Amino acid sequence: MEKKFQDSNKGLPHREVPPMIVLLLAMALMNTLLYFCLDHFFISPQQSAMDPSHCPFSHFRMGQMKNCSPWLSCEELRTEVRQLKRVGEGAVKRVFLSEWKERKVALSRLTRLEMKDDFLHGLQMLKSLQSRHIVMLLGYCEDDNTILTEYHPLGSLSNLEETLNLSKYQNVNTWQHRLQLAMDYVGIISYLHSSPLGTRVMCDSNDLPKTLSQYLLTSNFSIVANDLDALPLVNHSSRTFVKCGHRELHGDFVAPEQLWPYGEDLPFHDDLMPSYDEKIDIWKIPDVSSFLLGHIEGSDMVRFHLFDIHKACKSKNPAERPTAQEILDTYQKVLNLLRDTAMTQTREML
Repeated sequence: MEKKFQDSNKGLPHREVPPMIVLLLAMALMNTLLYFCLDHFFISPQQSAMDPSHCPFSHFRMGQMKNCSPWLSCEELRTEVRQLKRVGEGAVKRVFLSEWKERKVALSRLTRLEMKDDFLHGLQMLKSLQSRHIVMLLGYCEDDNTILTEYHPLGSLSNLEETLNLSKYQNVNTWQHRLQLAMDYVGIISYLHSSPLGTRVMCDSNDLPKTLSQYLLTSNFSIVANDLDALPLVNHSSRTFVKCGHRELHGDFVAPEQLWPYGEDLPFHDDLMPSYDEKIDIWKIPDVSSFLLGHIEGSDMVRFHLFDIHKACKSKNPAERPTAQEILDTYQKVLNLLRDTAMTQTREML
């Protein structure tokens, strides 16, 4: 009987899965997982057009704050904000790293009284243009000539290369993240050109270092405009145009219409200098974007695809230059194209 049972077991052969099938199934699973990783890597989440704090006007919420707080008053600035050290200085303001309720903040103080009009103009722009494009306003005191804003430890865009060269930021030193920074910058220009206060021109930008100093790099590697002290209004309907300063400008960075048009025989005189519109900001975009793209693997490929739109930005005729929104749309198309191409090439290599 035992022998018969053993013989019946022999009649049911054990079926083993061929090793090749196991290998193919494992590769298919790995490819699927890799595709998800690639999608997550190459496709960055779209930023909300709204202020991330989602607070009503004249309120703020930063960091881990659960509730919105009203802008701090003079009394609160005097009693609750502790000044730590000076971290920057310009013609209009000195900026101090400070502390409010154990949070790092930036306290700006007027440098000298003759610059108070510029200081108050910058404050009005900060109050009225609060959005994800503009540094967060936390409070102000006109009596003391102070403004409190969110502190960004990475500092201005001037520090970009130095920051990205640090080992802990190597993972974001890619053409994708750099192109996204350029899109942030153009997005700010587009916002200012169609702002709730009308078409505003970023006048304090007569050379590249000065331009970069007007923007801050946030901890999540986006850009916000920080210095709005020189943001005059253009109104094409009323033929209201601007002049950025009262001195003669030189160099290739500024737009041609910002240069003295009457030659060396006639000395510069501010009253004779023609005014201009927001297209001066468009002229500067290729130079700022080139700085942001840097010189890493893939950046020249991005420049190649942006060549035509950047050439249009450098048109001598301001009317022929594209709008900031048109440039931003082109940047997005290039990002999508290169991202999809990179994903396709990677998948074909598997």
